[in-house]
Amino acid sequence: MRHLWSFLAGVVAAPLSWALIALGQDGSARTVTRWVELGTYNTANLIQAAVYLGVAGVLLGLLGTLRVSPLGPVVAGLLLVAPYVGLFIDPFTVRDAVPTNWKIFGDPLPLVQVLDNGTMFLIGVLLLMATFSVQRWRRWPRTVPTAVPAASDVDEPTPTDWSVLNNPPEHDINPPTLGYPEPDTTPLPPLPRRDAASPSGSPWSAPPRTSANRDDAADSTTS
Repeated sequence: MRHLWSFLAGVVAAPLSWALIALGQDGSARTVTRWVELGTYNTANLIQAAVYLGVAGVLLGLLGTLRVSPLGPVVAGLLLVAPYVGLFIDPFTVRDAVPTNWKIFGDPLPLVQVLDNGTMFLIGVLLLMATFSVQRWRRWPRTVPTAVPAASDVDEPTPTDWSVLNNPPEHDINPPTLGYPEPDTTPLPPLPRRDAASPSGSPWSAPPRTSANRDDAADSTTS
């Protein structure tokens, strides 16, 4: 289908660009010639011719650069080159076949002038050369849809999900704190007591001597 649309675009673009270039060239040449004769100029008189040439350039540029199908530039290029090639075979018959009394918006349409100066041959060759681009013969790459992972039944909080702090889970979780941990108030079991008189007892577990014992020891020494 794209080849059909490209073919139709080439068939329409060839004569349309021929007419636009003829109007633009004739209008531009007559305007500049008038300026030279009068010795003064008004650039507003050149706008209409510039518009014709600009539209023709955009039309031919789209036809030669868009990667729709190379069939359009081939058809348009052959249609533009063929009349000039006919001048090598029978120039008078070819020129007589081109209409000379057409007008568009009251302006004369000198199609023969564009044929004689070789402009159409130049544009036709450019369109034919555009078909030799390798990129034009390749199709546009198709985008492969990426598989979307299925959402799980339970929404697990992400590391950046701050809603967990606002809505803590049901199970007990100690809240984070920057202070010291609370002291453990659970009493420790008592240590076992040892008897000093037992042979297995430690000498360090014997009670210290009292002051009365010290006095008795002193009296016995004196006597």
